[in-house]
Amino acid sequence: MMRLSEILKPQNIKIGIAATSKSDAIAELIGLLEASGEVSDGKKVLESVLDREATRTTGIGNGLAIPHGKSPGTPKLSMALGRPIEPIDFQSIDGRPVTIIWLLTSPPDQAGVHIKALAAISRLMTSDKFRFALNNAKTSQEIFEIVQRQETMA
Repeated sequence: MMRLSEILKPQNIKIGIAATSKSDAIAELIGLLEASGEVSDGKKVLESVLDREATRTTGIGNGLAIPHGKSPGTPKLSMALGRPIEPIDFQSIDGRPVTIIWLLTSPPDQAGVHIKALAAISRLMTSDKFRFALNNAKTSQEIFEIVQRQETMA
């Protein structure tokens, strides 16, 4: 089973995303991946994620969005997680604004691992307790540890 805590790194987790729009929040998370050297071309990655977002919202409900895209600007599966200062409208299927944004990007030839990661995130996020813990964590490291703990219990 895929372990998200082996892909997600604490430096790619940000509490207090300043963005107030979906596209700015996505750009801010891609910036984290670029800064940590996980994404070689942030502009290409942003294009791929926004193209995907235009086909169907990734706001899946319960305050969660999982924007994702496949891009040659990504050497391997990478993810970032952010919590905006103010909830963001992602045109979610339940109409509620988003408080947790879990960004995923991978190379175009890695569809399998991409789909597994999306499934793993969705599985974890079905837990009310887990979502509550993420929404109340004070630091990036704390969020990372919550993810690790939830995976060992799953």
